[in-house]
This record gives sequence, structure tokens and C-alpha cells, in this order.
Amino acid sequence: MVGGQSPTVPGSRKDGSCPLPSPDPSHTFRGMLAQTQAAAVVGIDAVPVEVEVDAGYGDTRITVVGLPDAAVKESSHRVLTALLNSAFHFPMGRVMVNLAPADIRKEGPSFDLPMALGILAASEQIVPQSLHDVMVVGELALTGAVRPVKGVLPIAMRAQALGCRALLVPEANAAEAGVVRGIDVIPVRNLREAGLWLEGNCPIDPVRVDLDQLFEAPSTDEIDLADVRGQESAKRALEVAAAGGHNLLLIGPPGTGKSMLAKRLATILPPLTLQEALETTKIHSICGLLGSGQALVTRRPFRSPHHTASDAGLLGGNANPTPGEISLAHNGVLFLDELPEFKRSVLETLRQPLEEGRVTISRAAGTMTFPAQFTLVAAMNPSPDGKMPHESRSSPREIAAYLGRVSGPLLDRVDLHVEVPAVKFADMSRARPGEPSAVVRQRVIEARNRQRERFQGRPVSCNARMGPRDLREFVRLDEATHQLLKTAMTDMNLSARAYDRILKVSRTLADLDGRAEVGPSDISEAIGFRSLDRQLWG
Repeated sequence: MVGGQSPTVPGSRKDGSCPLPSPDPSHTFRGMLAQTQAAAVVGIDAVPVEVEVDAGYGDTRITVVGLPDAAVKESSHRVLTALLNSAFHFPMGRVMVNLAPADIRKEGPSFDLPMALGILAASEQIVPQSLHDVMVVGELALTGAVRPVKGVLPIAMRAQALGCRALLVPEANAAEAGVVRGIDVIPVRNLREAGLWLEGNCPIDPVRVDLDQLFEAPSTDEIDLADVRGQESAKRALEVAAAGGHNLLLIGPPGTGKSMLAKRLATILPPLTLQEALETTKIHSICGLLGSGQALVTRRPFRSPHHTASDAGLLGGNANPTPGEISLAHNGVLFLDELPEFKRSVLETLRQPLEEGRVTISRAAGTMTFPAQFTLVAAMNPSPDGKMPHESRSSPREIAAYLGRVSGPLLDRVDLHVEVPAVKFADMSRARPGEPSAVVRQRVIEARNRQRERFQGRPVSCNARMGPRDLREFVRLDEATHQLLKTAMTDMNLSARAYDRILKVSRTLADLDGRAEVGPSDISEAIGFRSLDRQLWG
């Protein structure tokens, strides 16, 4: 019963309101223990948290234990005021709130609503059994309104895995939680409404999200590869990068279209699968980047951090590790413009994620592993004044120092190195546009489909992620092709890692042409994508 009464409210919340019963001032409080279920986000996953509330005799106060942070400790003041402003009464006595397990740090305001409902159950203002198998999440305003919180998607996935019958969420987070099947997602707007629903006095229709409709929604991209005039070799490199998931370095003077090209890579990537969309949405949900009412991230992300970004901003971190830019770019594109302007230490931290597709961060609070399987696109000038070395007014020492900000091991992890020269007037004035993104994207999808069939049953998503064993099995060279590669390795003094990159790129080139075997033309073109860095870095 809510507030000592149990009125009957016919129908569901179609008109946007529920009748609110008045509290019974003659309510007699008998101290008891109540439990509600909540969840805490750790890394990119949610762990269940049991909110135990014991109301007894003593001084009137709320004590919160169980390793809460400052925001959770402050929730006692929000909960007290929200209860009073929602026409409930606060128990006249001691209220102890325990967040178990006690060895996991509880952060953020998402425990407000479960704590308030636990207090109502402990003080017999709602039936304690109504909270059975119900997980609750939400921040409370002083008025009793329920505000949105971060990380609702992983919490909904955890609630479904635990077999909960329902999940109470803020109305603004309902669409995000509604993508999870097998659990009733109940949107609530205020504390009073949550209590009424638990008592069965305010029916609320569960939220259901049509996933097919989300993925079929037309693209709102205003940029297209057809906007780029000229730069055919660079556009070819973009197509190869998208088809095989290869990292790309664009080198050229300012104003040649490097940033323009990089931004259009996302428009030719294959669409996200449901699993990729869920992984990406979890990360964006934890960071609070989902818009109000947004259910799922259905477009591949494009992240472009400024060159002043710190290690923690790029990789993730802080006292309690949270995802950084490279994890926000998971399943999408990470664009680093003006690559040499980034701190050397920041660039070197990219080496592990580029190899393994994940980043591991160790802090005093614990060790977290975040997914970071992205396509890196970097852009840079060939010299401090932006001109090619043979045209630059900078001294050889100044050019060497500038280029030396990018280490050889990092360059070896970039498969494609492409020069982006100044666009000729004839290309700029050409009336006929180039190929649109939709056409190029179709070729990319066909190449990815061939890779999906080839790697079926293996933990490999694309050619760029092939290991040594995969290379031996899927990139077999005849004698003439092998001799061509041997000569290039010797003459260009390429590293063993560069050798693997050439084989991976050549496999992608063959996939784009629909060929089962890698030929000399594929190896030659792949070697051409490694020549520019040797010209500049020696």
C-alpha cells in the first residue's frame, strides 16, 4: 500500500498521469528490514548491488555504508527531501542503508531511487514483496522527479541475465534499456509513480524498441565521398582501409583535403551488426553520450580528439578507470589530425590497442580492460612548414626532429601510408563528381562478406586482425610473387611487422577484386602503400 491507502486506478498511463493517494498521517511505523536490487557499473559491465535498508528506533538520520563515493553519500539528503515532497513520510528513527557487496565502490546518483523505495518498503509505505525480482535505477530530484543516469544499457543487460522480471528506469533512459529482450522495462517519471506501480495501482506499459526499425532508419550523413575532387590514390587507400580494417596515415601539405578524406571514411564502412551496436552503445552509455530517448548507436562512431589530449583522455583512466577516446571509437574511426603535435608519450600508448584491439588500465582502484578495436586514420604535414622535404625551407635537422615525433614502431602498425598532394586546378574545376559513398560502400561490404566467410569460427573480424597462422593459411604466394616481396623487403629495409602488413593489405586488395588468391599486382600495390614512410623516415 502507498501512503496507507490502496486506491484502484483503472487503465494504463495513457494520459500521462496517475492519481496520487494522500498519505495517512495516522500511519504507525514498525521498524523492519527491506531489500531492493540495483547495479553498479564497473568497467563497461554492470555488477548487481543489493540495497539493504533497515529502519529502527533512534535519532532520525540516514547512514549509507558499503564503500559509497561522495555522490552516493549525498543521496541521503536528496532521498529525504524527495520522500517528503512526494507526499510520503520519512521514518522517525535511524535508517541504515547498506550497499552490498561492500568491496565494490559505488559511484554516481543512480542509487537514489532504489534507496528511496527501500526506505518506503522498510517503513511499510509499500509492500516489501513488490520489490522482489525488480531492479531499480535512477537519480532523484528534490521534487521527487526521476532523472536520467549513465550506464543504463549494461544495467539492463545484467538485470536480464539475472532473471529479473522488471527494471525500473528513468523515462529518458527507457529507450536505451528497451533494446534488451526478456525483461519488462518500466519507465517512471517520479518517485510517487514508482511506488504506485509497485503496488499495482498505476499500470505502465513496458517499453519495447523495434531494432529492425532502428537499423533501417535512413542515414542523416551530410558528407559524401563524392564531395572530394581529385585525390584518386587517397580515395583508393580509403576504400582499402575500409574493406580490410587497415590503419591509414595521410601525409601532405595543409589544405589538400586530409581531414576531408578522413571524415568520409565512416561513410563507406559497412553497417554495424547488432552485437557491434550493443558493444558501442554500452561504452557511450557509460560515458553519458547517448541523447535523451536514444536507444542504440547504429552508426559507426567517428572520434577526433584534439592534439592536446592527455594519456587519460585518449586511453581512459582517472581514479576509477573510465573509457577514453580510443574506446569511444570502438567499431568506428579514430582520427588523429596533426599527428606529430600529439605528445610522444600519448602516441606510444596507442601501440598496445592497435595490436590487441583492447586497452588495459591499472589504477589503485583496480584494473580495467576496455575494447578498442578501431580504424586509425592519422594526418600530418611532411615538414614543419607543411611542404615536402625537397621543397621545404626548414633545415634537414628541423625536418628530422619534426618527423621523429612519430616513432618507427607506431608507423609499423599503420598499414597504409599515402601522400595527399595539392589538388590540380583541372580536378577542382571538373563538373562531374566522383563516386558517391554508397557505391564504394557496397564494394566494401562485398569484400567484408568474403572475409566473414573465410574467418568463420575464428576470432578474426577482418584482414587487418589476421595473426601469423591466418597469414600462412590465407595468403599463399607463388614463386614470382614471393620473389617480388623479397626484393622489396631487402631494398626498402622493411621490418618484419611491415612484411605482415603488406600481406594483409594484399589480401584485402584481392578481396576487393573478388579473387581467391593474392597475385603480383596485389603485392605491388601493397608495397606502394609502404614506400612513402621510407622516403620520409629513411
